[in-house]
Amino acid sequence: MIVTIDGPAGAGKSTVARALAKRLGFRFLDTGAMYRAVTLAGMRRKVDWERPDELAELARQAKIDLVGDRVLLDGEDVTEAIRSQEVTLRSCHAAGNPRVRERLVELQRAVAGGTNIVTEGRDQGTVVFPDARCKVFLTASPKERAARRLGDLEAQGEAATLAEVLDAQQRRDRRDSSRSVGPLAKAPDAVELCTDGMTVDQVVDRLVSLVRKRQ
Repeated sequence: MIVTIDGPAGAGKSTVARALAKRLGFRFLDTGAMYRAVTLAGMRRKVDWERPDELAELARQAKIDLVGDRVLLDGEDVTEAIRSQEVTLRSCHAAGNPRVRERLVELQRAVAGGTNIVTEGRDQGTVVFPDARCKVFLTASPKERAARRLGDLEAQGEAATLAEVLDAQQRRDRRDSSRSVGPLAKAPDAVELCTDGMTVDQVVDRLVSLVRKRQ
């Protein structure tokens, strides 16, 4: 069974999806980490961001593995490195690149083949797994999402203000929703859940009940 969780940045998708997968005994697929890994590879290779074919070729060459909670890029653990603010700002080049998306969608479908999995991202229920049995669109208010992202950055030792994070988030939301490939969108058959004021356990409880009804 495939469970997709889509939604905007800061909605809590990764945390909730990981916890839901653990509760269900399913595998967890963090697709955002894959795009971030490609972005980090591009930064390290100093690709020309104005030449998308360079990044696309790098995506074809890179070996990306998700092992438990860790993200490996060509065998190196880059779990923390891909969460930096710089990677976040540059990740639009990977997310909006049709050939990069084509490659990563191939990998995502290969990982999910024949297994029970919870997968999260922007286009999992609309593009990657349109026939998934259970689809969720997870969201939260803009200020709530920005506050969560700020907390993540502070935990990583990065300096930022709520206003800066909110501004960057709004720009990212517009970009994610308007890009020509894999835009952020709610699937017609997805269940929408706003996480404002809810704990992770409360959200997971709600989703476990939903999944059980769809099995």
